[in-house]
Amino acid sequence: MKNLNSIIKNINKFRTANDFQMTLLAVCPNSDAVLAAAVKAAAFNNSVMLFAATLNQVDTDRGYTGWTPAVFVNKMHEYKKKYNCHDELYPCLDHGGPWLKDKDTLNKLSFEETFKNVKNSIEACVKAGYSLLHIDPTVDRTLKDGEIIEIEAVVARTVELIAHAELVREANYLPEISYEVGTEEVHGGMVDLSGFERFIILLKEKMEQEGLSHVWPCFFVAQVGTDLHTTRFDTKAAYDIYEKLAPTGSLAKGHYSDWVENPKDYPRTGMGGANVGPEFTAEEFNSLKDLQEKENALLKSMGHLKPSGFMEALKNAVIDSNRWRKWLQPEEIGKDFDDLVTERQLWLLQTGSRYIWTVPEVVEARRVLYTNLANVSPDPGEFVVDRIAQIIDKYITKFNLFNSVSHFR
Repeated sequence: MKNLNSIIKNINKFRTANDFQMTLLAVCPNSDAVLAAAVKAAAFNNSVMLFAATLNQVDTDRGYTGWTPAVFVNKMHEYKKKYNCHDELYPCLDHGGPWLKDKDTLNKLSFEETFKNVKNSIEACVKAGYSLLHIDPTVDRTLKDGEIIEIEAVVARTVELIAHAELVREANYLPEISYEVGTEEVHGGMVDLSGFERFIILLKEKMEQEGLSHVWPCFFVAQVGTDLHTTRFDTKAAYDIYEKLAPTGSLAKGHYSDWVENPKDYPRTGMGGANVGPEFTAEEFNSLKDLQEKENALLKSMGHLKPSGFMEALKNAVIDSNRWRKWLQPEEIGKDFDDLVTERQLWLLQTGSRYIWTVPEVVEARRVLYTNLANVSPDPGEFVVDRIAQIIDKYITKFNLFNSVSHFR
């Protein structure tokens, strides 16, 4: 398996030599079904695949997936074996930085405390065999409302975390890993092109000073017009960023690429990578909702079966988690869940479901749902996986990743 730095170099060579363009897809493995679907889609398409796991999803405390970094990597390899997949699967850390784990913010940790936690998490990721670490110290909860962290501080903290990761890697005699830096968020101070360019310059200087030029990042995260509520990829912004990064050998990476209207434009404008996550959660939710409708029909002819009550269990778990409040619009703040309009309730259930798949009541209801349907359907669980895989397949095709493994052998 080639490391990602090598793949990025080859992508740049393809682009200049024969105008062949591709964008690497990073699937956010926010559930077991999504991870399985991504590996299955990679196997079917002979495609390179990245897996971008946040600290909320996967961490030493098992996150909301129930996985430590080591368990996550092992699960990926289990599915690789199950679906007869190739070697080009890359587990990655997404947004590794202070206060980017919700618990650190909720517990009002100091900078020293949250920074120590991030270093511990990075150590676990490196030892587990992650291929890429996204270093993102762009949040600072010690600042007053409206204040933006200085780029110099972002650079210093970025380099300190990369240096820590390298110390861990070298002490454990592990192979070279790759790095991703920057953020798509406003708080990073890099949204405008001049700020982004200044970040590149200062980072280069600091990494040279610390003797880390040999681990120059392969990806820079950039704002390219998309977020959780915006689905139009900004081709001009992307190409401007590509031109700034091209002399450094790095490529741009877009986050929040879910439901993007113009995915074909990613490779055309030089985007090296794109993260997708909530869209796969929504498809998992929709496929399970469809399965319960099938179960309702089945119960009419097989009345002895115990109803799973899956959607009710899911709704209760989402509400009890209180994470849905994170996504409320200003006019909705203070309202109870059931006071929201039906359309918004559905959206919040879709979005919030990724946090509660491992809640015991939801796990049990899902087991009963699958058991009931197994009376007439061969594998309800694989039905869900295949539905998610179809969405992943769309990005593989649009990003020119079909048979991409063959280009790196």
